[in-house]
Amino acid sequence: MKTGEFLELLKAHQNKDLRFEYLPNQLVGANYHITEVKNITIESVDCGARTDSWKETVVQLWESPKEKDNISFMSTLKALGILNKVNRMKPMVPDTEIKFEYGNAHFHTAQLFVEEAVQNDTSLILKLSVEKTDCKAKETCGVTEKTAVESEACCAPGVGCC
Repeated sequence: MKTGEFLELLKAHQNKDLRFEYLPNQLVGANYHITEVKNITIESVDCGARTDSWKETVVQLWESPKEKDNISFMSTLKALGILNKVNRMKPMVPDTEIKFEYGNAHFHTAQLFVEEAVQNDTSLILKLSVEKTDCKAKETCGVTEKTAVESEACCAPGVGCC
């Protein structure tokens, strides 16, 4: 999901609770806060020696231990207010991928992608997922989908890349 799409979704559902599902049927606690919004520029070189760059928006979610008994989720209107304030201070790029950074005692900290947005009468639920790593230089390294699954690493010694 793009950052602009997320902001439009919040605008369209301003009177709902904003919930995040980080695993099937596992929600970020109602005591969550948006603690940081990162406008990130990534400069990379893949194992085939190709350069790339792109931007991302990363929203960090944190559960406050002092509010662990809270049962009221943040509203979409409050989240929109926070993100609008951030946007005035450090403009976000609407066509960048938005990710949510989250972790708890039972789930490793990860940057999660929005797989699906579901709404009901009271809530907007973002179903999050982890994207698997991948070799971006499959063609250069001579890796097919079959060998990528079978091999331990796409850039093994002697393959000609890395």
